[in-house]
Amino acid sequence: MSSGERIRVMVVDDHSIVREGLKRVLEQSGEFEVVAQAADGEEAVRVAAEAGPDVVVMDVMMPKKDGVEACREIMESAPDTRVVMLTASTEQAAAVEAVAAGAIGYLQKETDRERLLSVVRSVFLGEFRVPVDVMRRVFTEIRESAKTGDAADAAGLTPREREILVSFAQGLSYARIAEARGIEPVTARNAVYGIKQKLRVESMQGLVIWAMQNGLLDDYMEKERQPS
Repeated sequence: MSSGERIRVMVVDDHSIVREGLKRVLEQSGEFEVVAQAADGEEAVRVAAEAGPDVVVMDVMMPKKDGVEACREIMESAPDTRVVMLTASTEQAAAVEAVAAGAIGYLQKETDRERLLSVVRSVFLGEFRVPVDVMRRVFTEIRESAKTGDAADAAGLTPREREILVSFAQGLSYARIAEARGIEPVTARNAVYGIKQKLRVESMQGLVIWAMQNGLLDDYMEKERQPS
């Protein structure tokens, strides 16, 4: 994408006032163009196929087809599309299911403008933006069927690749990974894509699940469980 192009976003919510509010905030930033809207999950799947947005910002609870099922179908038909799940705090279980369905971003509806823009921007770049409380639940469910042995070594990951994968799976941006390692953000991004290819996973979300399944985040998640 050239510097003059805007990120193409689709907004999905069954309340028109929410859709219009999101559109206004996104387009006022100058970085995003809302190219499509949908009011339910069935419409979202159809319109996403027609409009081909870079990012879909979608509510979890909707009529006809919920956001989780819509996310899964969008990812099946257009795996390069990034999905950000928009949810109320009481819908966390559905958000966990959405992560498993392919969403790589998560936002609560009461989020502020800057966080909304930051998450949509980061997700467009392929970064995984799901907070620790949701990831902890995903982690618990995935680890019930965890693999045994040091799969990171078995997969041929170098110590550097292992460290970068752990940082990425913890939700750090390419910029923060790069800063910690004294490299350029593009180098960090290329390293993550290289790890994805080496592990033969199909998505960035799959990288996080792989790290969880194989115990790379055990220490991190244990630390997050401790009271502050």
